[in-house]
Amino acid sequence: MPYPPAYTGAMPNPHADPTSSPAGTPATGPVVQHFRQALLWPLRLVPAPGAAPTHHGPWHVLRDMGEASPWREEVDEYTGESGRFHERHYNEFVSFLPYVQRFLYGEGRSRGSTDGTGSDGDSPMRVFRRRDIAAVRLVAHPGEAPITLDVIHCDLYFFFDIDVVLLNLEVGTDHLSLAQAQDILYRFGRAYPSGWEPDGAALHCMASVEWLGADGRVLAASDAQQRDAFLSHVAQHRAPRIAAHWAYLMQPLVSDHSDDPGVLRYRQIEYYRMPVMAYLSLDDPRRLTRDDFVRLALVTGAGGADAHLPYAEHHLADFEHKYCYDRFWVNTGAAPNTRYLCNGHALVVVGDARSEFFCCRDRGVLAQFRHQHFLLFLIAHFQKASLLMFSDQLVEALKRLDIHSTPSVKQFKRAIRASFERFLRFTHRYWFHEISEQAQVRALSHMCTAHLGLDPLYDEVKARIADMNTYLDADSLRRQASTVVRLTVVTLFGLIGTVTTGFLGMNLLAEADAPLWRKAIWFGVVFVFTTWLTIYTMVKSQRLSDFIDALSNDRLSFRGKLAALARVWRAGAD
Repeated sequence: MPYPPAYTGAMPNPHADPTSSPAGTPATGPVVQHFRQALLWPLRLVPAPGAAPTHHGPWHVLRDMGEASPWREEVDEYTGESGRFHERHYNEFVSFLPYVQRFLYGEGRSRGSTDGTGSDGDSPMRVFRRRDIAAVRLVAHPGEAPITLDVIHCDLYFFFDIDVVLLNLEVGTDHLSLAQAQDILYRFGRAYPSGWEPDGAALHCMASVEWLGADGRVLAASDAQQRDAFLSHVAQHRAPRIAAHWAYLMQPLVSDHSDDPGVLRYRQIEYYRMPVMAYLSLDDPRRLTRDDFVRLALVTGAGGADAHLPYAEHHLADFEHKYCYDRFWVNTGAAPNTRYLCNGHALVVVGDARSEFFCCRDRGVLAQFRHQHFLLFLIAHFQKASLLMFSDQLVEALKRLDIHSTPSVKQFKRAIRASFERFLRFTHRYWFHEISEQAQVRALSHMCTAHLGLDPLYDEVKARIADMNTYLDADSLRRQASTVVRLTVVTLFGLIGTVTTGFLGMNLLAEADAPLWRKAIWFGVVFVFTTWLTIYTMVKSQRLSDFIDALSNDRLSFRGKLAALARVWRAGAD
């Protein structure tokens, strides 16, 4: 595929406002007329220490908090007022196959519910939204002018029967330079810094992140530059510290490794970089070089003044084949020069700002990006997070197992059985390979799942759970067989006394006409002796079983059989 030559003139400040150049001055680089970024943060929900088990979903706790929580359950367009239901919602619905529709929207959610919330069984997915955060102010590097992005929405996605929650944050703005957009994609959306520069600046993170209210007031700010706080937290908890602005956004949900009180607690389940989607409408997408597309697709940040590929050429030899969906990368059609870039962790669409269909929020590519493409991205990452959660639960069950403690063994068995049951329900309710028959949605879904490696991950988790369950089944059969052997030995040796005393109905002691007190005494004596003999036989049943095996062995001599009998009472014979 031909690319335009890389720009070799004087490079502008990559973080300057492209609209601030003098009138009549031609732009020196691609300008992003409209920018959208959607972050998706999968987290695992864990019970609070000492909390009583509950059969209700975690969203019940959030719902019952009322005014104490900024999150409100979202009555979506499918169950809310009909005036909110638009053509883009209809297009979203019909893009998916029926079993995916049931997962996303439930069945008959408006029936049997007057408040629009439905029942948990009808609605596998629950959405909560907070509206107190209006914007986010970002500074990529110290000393640079801040960039303010509008917060389009901030949602939490809960799922029935799965202890996973997904945070979805969508932001947008107009008129950015391409370098600014690349930097925001690269630096915004990190749960905590990966390290620090020698001068104390956080690596690969924004220099400053501030959540703004509708009145412009700062609600929370990032603390990524506080190196000592992050170091001490890892040293104490063996877990990373969530940056302050993301911790604020999640409240009243709190990190399980923090000291903050909270009933709803979460743990990191994937990489600290949040999966990201991006929509970029440019004046002329054909001006982008191969270097620009590589940086967008692999989310590597803005390039320097020399503008070269971020990785070796041979490493990117199959870049277009692996990461680009170029069905609409032509000069014709409703949305010409539209290109989709996907690496599993990121899904980016680039198109022409002059195309009405590309920019249309009701029927065009922008509507598809915010609806169909977001949902296929959400499904893929929800499936991955769920599989990782199952894997974590198996590890934790094994970590708590003490084979010398009967209660621990029983608890382990219950945990594995429960994991097996939940995995079966996950498979039948949430696991599917094909989500749509529409060529574009289907192709992008396949690209996401292939890059995320969902099929191998599913097979691995399924095999681990199956191995655990097979072990428990084998252990149960072994215990049952051992019990049967012990009962057989007791029955066999008890048969001797039964046949002896019951032969021809003979009574050794003729006490039929004796007084009642004498009968009671004999009954007690025989009862105690028989009980003691039965218990003693059960105690020695394993050795007696070995003796029975020795008796039935024709190749064993009479002396060897006597030795087997002697081992029944020999100390340490087991």
